[in-house]
Amino acid sequence: MPKIKTNSGAAKRFKKTGSGKIKRSHAFTSHILTPKTTKRKRNLRKGTTVDAADHKNILRLIPYM
Repeated sequence: MPKIKTNSGAAKRFKKTGSGKIKRSHAFTSHILTPKTTKRKRNLRKGTTVDAADHKNILRLIPYM
């Protein structure tokens, strides 16, 4: 069986937790921040986990992580 290539873009964006969940960061944090409230920007800083619907597809992109 040949090795599967890891998608390098996905490898930079996602990390696996010890329990096997996938961590991700929030979008909308890089520019045009002035109209966003302080509370919204603060909450966007925190990481979160990938939704269950996307979990299988992302695992396929990062098979060895």
